[in-house]
Parts: sequence; structure tokens; C-alpha cells
Amino acid sequence: MKEKPIHAPMTQFPIINGELHIGGISITQLAARVGQTPFYAYDRKLITERVQHLRNSLPKEIHIHYAIKANPMPAVVQHLAGLVDGFDLASAGEMKTALDTPMPANRISMAGPGKTDNELRQAIAAGITINLESEGEMRRVHQAGEHLGITPHVAVRVNPDYDLKSSGMKMGGGAKQFGVDAERVPAMLKELDTLVLAFFGFHIFWGSQNLKPEAIMEAHKKTFDLAIRLSEQTSNPIKSLNIGGGLGIPYFPGEKRLDLSPIGDNLNQLLPRLKTKLPEAEIVTELGRYLVGEAGVYICKIIDIKASRGEKFLITNGGLHHHLAASGNFGQIIRRNYPVIIANKARSADTEIVNIVGALCTPLDLLASKMALAKAAPNDLVAIFQSGAYGCTASPERFLSHPAVVEILV
Repeated sequence: MKEKPIHAPMTQFPIINGELHIGGISITQLAARVGQTPFYAYDRKLITERVQHLRNSLPKEIHIHYAIKANPMPAVVQHLAGLVDGFDLASAGEMKTALDTPMPANRISMAGPGKTDNELRQAIAAGITINLESEGEMRRVHQAGEHLGITPHVAVRVNPDYDLKSSGMKMGGGAKQFGVDAERVPAMLKELDTLVLAFFGFHIFWGSQNLKPEAIMEAHKKTFDLAIRLSEQTSNPIKSLNIGGGLGIPYFPGEKRLDLSPIGDNLNQLLPRLKTKLPEAEIVTELGRYLVGEAGVYICKIIDIKASRGEKFLITNGGLHHHLAASGNFGQIIRRNYPVIIANKARSADTEIVNIVGALCTPLDLLASKMALAKAAPNDLVAIFQSGAYGCTASPERFLSHPAVVEILV
């Protein structure tokens, strides 16, 4: 019999007989199967459903790419290879993971402001499209292609002259290390025409983690307008237009899941003009967190419980070295708690106000502050939701030399 969780604002994982279930397995059984805590667990069914939700909500002309940096676990990337239309990567390490999957190299692109000469050569040899971040990088790509005897596939990453309102992280607008300022792109396109490069189009990324449909709709309109304007500066047909991602997921009280309906309707209205102006362009939305973030949970075990001057601390074997974002040290200005529960007592009405901390010798190692949770005991399991993106690989795992975390896909 399924029961509703009392303390967790999340609904994607069922609570059965008082226990959190992931991938249809109770948390205590899953912990026994993994053989250790802490661990990350990602639910493949939830990832599949999220991709399908996008397919159903966005115009069929929109191609979905997965930004591997959100979660580069090989099993997750392999699973997504059969669901999405392409990959976007940000390093040679991610390139290896991507090329180990069935995804064709011509469906993979590479971005990042500091690509090394060796990374550029690897991408050219593999047939991956390189998103050019500067005029200097364009020239280095040309030289590498000549040395290899291969014509590189390239697109220009544009730093737009606007940003995404209410964005959790602004990736465009103003002075940025990402991409080429929109006003510099025309001159770059003229030089690009003189080089032996196969130009495919534009990558225009404006921001991430937005929960306001109207802001995303405005950004899409401005992106299409900018792409059309820039296309007039080149004689080459635009074959690809990456319009970025920006779709957020809820983490904190008061936040709700993003409504894709108006975003899809807006794209349907914008596409006819774009197809008239750029008839050969394949439209790509590049998503990471939105595809995998809600499908992941971080699990750690309570080692000790102590009182200190009127407050109770649950001390776990986890911490910020595994989950920097949950500690509030990964971009939060004002620290707020991720959704957290005592996973094996998820329906208990016997609650208390506690702090949850990790095993590290730093006051920064705080996983939950003054939260009302089920009354816990040593060996109980703590679950932190919304942990499928920017978790393990976005954390300083070697800090203080504690054991590494395990990742599983169920």
C-alpha cells in the first residue's frame, strides 16, 4: 500500500510502508544492495519519463540534446543515448564517455572557453562539432584541422546582448568568458569564410535554472531574432541553431515545477518565421539539470547524534565533499535547504527540529539546517532529493581524504 510522504515536498518517488523507494526498491534494500553509504541513486524510469514529457510538450521540430556536464555517470549517459537526439560535452573526459555510447559523433558538440589544443584535435578527429568560443580558438581549430588533414565541423557560440531574467545562473549577456560577443560575430564570420572550416551555425546560451515560463519565452524570441540577424552576415547556410536550455527544477519551499505548455506554444508561434529565414536549420535545445536533476537522490547514514546548546545534530558519513550543492556552497547566495527526509522513516509523525551535518572538520559541511524531520537514530538513512545533477562530479571529493561516493542507476 502506497502512503503519502509527510515531510518531503517531492512526489516523484513513492513512499511504501514508510520507506522511500527508488527504482521500485526500498531504501534499506537498496542500501544493502549497494553495500555502502553514502551513494547516489538515479531512477532510469524518471529520466525516461522526463524526456517523453519534453517530447510531448515541445514542437516536434525541436531536437533534444543532453548536456553531459549535469551528470556524466557513464550508465546515465548510455541510458540517455537511446532517448535524446544528441549530446553536448565540455571536456575530453566527457568526450570519451559520449563516444563510448551509440550516439553518432555528428550528433555531438563540444563547448567550453578553455579547450586545449589536444582536446580540439581529439574533437576534430572524432567528427564532433566544436562550438567556437573566441577568434583565437577559431584559428587554433583551423590550424589543427590542417595538421590532421580533416575539415573541422564548427559553430559559433554567441554571447548574446541580453540575459535570462530570473536565471539561477546567467551564461550570457554582459562581459562573459563564454562565447563571442554578438557584436563581434559578424567580423568573425567574415574571417571564418576564409578558413578551411565547415560552419554549421550558432550556439546561443543565455542562462539556466529558470522556473518562469514568461522569461524563457522572451529569451527564445530574442534568441531567434539574434540568430536571424547574425545569419545575414554569412553566405553559409545555417544548419544548426542551439537555443540553449534554461529550464529549471524546484529545490526550495514555494518553488513549483515548470509549466512547459506556454513555452511549447510560444515556440510553435516562433518557428514559422525562423524556418522561413533559416530553412535548413535544425533547432536544438540543450538540457542537463532538467533531464536528470529530479531523478537523483543522495543517501547517507547517520553515524552519531549529539546536542549542542539547545540544538540537535545528526552527524552523517556524507557531506559537502560528495554533495557541495546541498551544503549551499555551489552558487547559493543565501543558504536554503534542499528537500530532505529520513528515508527509512518517511511517514513518521514523531518529528523534531534538527541539523544534518557531514563528517568533515569544517562548519561549511551542513546538509540541512533546523529542519523538522522524523525522529532519527544512528544507522537511519538520510535522503537528499533533487540530486541527479551537479552532485558527485561538482563536489570536492578528495577534500579531507574521506572515502569516495558510489553512483548507481536503477
